[in-house]
Amino acid sequence: MTRPTSLDPRAARTRARLRAALLAECAERPLADLGVAALVRRAGVGRATFYLHYADLEALAVDACADVVREAVEALHSWRGRPDPVHAPPALGEFFASLAPLAGLYRTLLSPGGGGPLGHVLHRDLRAYSLRERELAGAADAPLVASAVAATFAGVLADWLHGLLAADAGEIADQVWQLLVALHASR
Repeated sequence: MTRPTSLDPRAARTRARLRAALLAECAERPLADLGVAALVRRAGVGRATFYLHYADLEALAVDACADVVREAVEALHSWRGRPDPVHAPPALGEFFASLAPLAGLYRTLLSPGGGGPLGHVLHRDLRAYSLRERELAGAADAPLVASAVAATFAGVLADWLHGLLAADAGEIADQVWQLLVALHASR
């Protein structure tokens, strides 16, 4: 988990540099092979500065990957009007395709079934968004469906990243979309 910091723009820039350095390093090697020394060297900050902002590399990795959570939520809710029950919005397929360069990092943080530190963030944020939508629509089953949507998406995403589901990005987008439309249609 990210340590509390001020809203100081310098702190925000430092965290951004650390996140960018981590993503660049993880594009070249697994998180498990990365050390704080190499990371801070690439980010151009001191080791003490790193620990001022993050408890460890995993906390930084989850923070750096939090954008993928926002992208997933946005992709899932990118449709307008009545959703096509068979084909996912293009943004969802694009989201799945965008994961390839850092798939190893995502697999490290998102365990099969949707657990792990990134899975918890994904589930929490997607459930909250879905719950708000369901409550605004006046759905009596809002908490249940919101939980099911979040668990389904996190689980499918994780299993796909771990190679447990054989499909390309477009196929998995359509498949998970069909599941989510069915969940939303349930009464």
